[in-house]
Amino acid sequence: MSSQWLRQSNRADSPYRKLEDRINFAVHVGAFTAFNSGLWFFHELMPGTLLWLPKLTFLWLSLLIVHGVWIFAIASYPSSEVDKP
Repeated sequence: MSSQWLRQSNRADSPYRKLEDRINFAVHVGAFTAFNSGLWFFHELMPGTLLWLPKLTFLWLSLLIVHGVWIFAIASYPSSEVDKP
């Protein structure tokens, strides 16, 4: 797949929706890794602070897993009239 969308952007277009959902998931993974790595870094620098961090990490990781399962296993992208030439 090319790195750019070659057709007119339309949310009703199934391949466009699939690509958009996967990009949103990639942004979600990036935000999770960036924020959590920063928080755990400061947690290790100052032990005894951020006692809620393991709960936050577990909750966010759980949501990330649910998001991934939804995108890659459950979500269906039925063909629409836009898909047909």
